[in-house]
Amino acid sequence: MNETIKTILQRRSIRSFKDVEIKREDLELIVRCAIHAPSAMGSDYWHFTVINDGELIDELIRIMQVILDKPAYSMYHPKALIIPSTKRDYRFGREDNACALENIFIAATSLGIGSVWINQLCDYNDDDRLRAYYDKLAIPQDHVVYGIAALGYQDAEPQEKIRKGTFKYYG
Repeated sequence: MNETIKTILQRRSIRSFKDVEIKREDLELIVRCAIHAPSAMGSDYWHFTVINDGELIDELIRIMQVILDKPAYSMYHPKALIIPSTKRDYRFGREDNACALENIFIAATSLGIGSVWINQLCDYNDDDRLRAYYDKLAIPQDHVVYGIAALGYQDAEPQEKIRKGTFKYYG
C-alpha cells in the first residue's frame, strides 16, 4: 500500500502521552508540512507557534482550566503544542487552519508522534487571559486561534476505530 495512504489510515487521536521530549527537528519538519497545506486563494495568512516547553504548556492548561471552569482539564498532558493562527478578519481562516492541522496530524503520525486536536480555544479568542498568553508567545494581535495540535509519543497502542462516514460511488 502507498505509504501516504497507509499513514492517513493509521492516524488516530491520541489522548495519553509518554513523558518523552519531541526533537526540535521533528517539530520543525511537522510545521514545514503544515505550511504546505492548501490555503484559500494561496493567501497563507497563517502563523505557527511551536511550544516545546512544559512550563508554557502548563500555563496554557491553567488558563483554560479557569476559562472553561474545569479544574481537571489537561489537554491530555502533551509534550509539545503547535498553534496555528490566522488573521481575525480573514474569511477562510478556520478552513485554512483545519487544512494545516490535518497536515500536522499526518506528518506527526508518519514520524511516530501521536497527536490530538484541541478545539476549545476557538470560542475564547477575546478572553483577556488568553490574549495575554498569545501576546507572550508573539502570536500577532490581529490573529485568532481555531485549534491546536497537542503532540507526544503515544502511551499505548490506540484502538481501531470504526468510522461512520459513508460514500456513494457513481460511474
